[in-house]
Order: sequence, then structure tokens, then C-alpha cells
Amino acid sequence: MIRLKINGTEYNVDVDPAMPLLWALREHVRLTGTKYGCGIAQCGSCTVYLDGEPVRSCITPVSAALGKQITTIEGLDSPAGKAVQAAWRDLEVVQCGYCQSGQILSAAALLARNRRPTDADIDKAMQGNLCRCATYARIRAAIKAASKRLT
Repeated sequence: MIRLKINGTEYNVDVDPAMPLLWALREHVRLTGTKYGCGIAQCGSCTVYLDGEPVRSCITPVSAALGKQITTIEGLDSPAGKAVQAAWRDLEVVQCGYCQSGQILSAAALLARNRRPTDADIDKAMQGNLCRCATYARIRAAIKAASKRLT
């Protein structure tokens, strides 16, 4: 049995420590906001935080999360996270929505460390977060709007 701290709650899961964290979250804890996209850490749909840092859960083994706080989209409640989520709603960023939990977590991580990002900062932070619907202009606008909410 492995103990994981997810969104402030402790869970005991009976999984192989080598299992990707994504599957432990989705299949064993039933937190399905984190999505499977590519399985090779290239699309960002599976982004979660380990101790506040974004990681790709599709390639992160459960063993890497031991003793760390895991935050999924369901538990994102930081000031930056709330600002990003509000901006996403206000600007109607979502089209199909599949990639959005990873996009939101990556954007919130950026704003947590840089409340006034430049376009270059946004590009760097969001690199590797793919959107099949190509809502990139709305994503950038929402990050800028969220930035304004934080000041």
C-alpha cells in the first residue's frame, strides 16, 4: 500500500511504485481531471504539481510522488489558480476542453512565480502544452487577464 497526499487529502493506493502517477490518479483515486494525451510527456494534458512544480504525470512514477504534495486540477485553489480559472471562463478559452487542465496548471504555475509575464515568458512556460483546437490566442489572452487580476 502506498500513501499519496493529493489535494490535501491522504489516499492509500495499492499500486506498483513504477506505475505512472496519471493512472494512479485516474484509475485508483478517481480524479479524472488529469487527462491522458500522448503518454510521452509531449502534450501537457497530464500536468499536475508535485510540491508546487508542474510535472507530466504520464511519465512520472508513483514512487517520485512519495512524501510530496500532489495537486491536480480538482485541487487548484491558489490565488494564481483561481485567477487563471476565472480568466479562462471570462474569455471562453475552452473549445473541446481536453487539454485545459494541463494548460490551466501550467499557466497558474507561471503566474505563481511571475505575475507580469511577457509574451516570451508565456511562450516558454506554455511550451509543450498542445491544444488540438488551437486556442493559443485565447490562452495567451487569459494568462494576461489573470495576471491583471493578481495585482
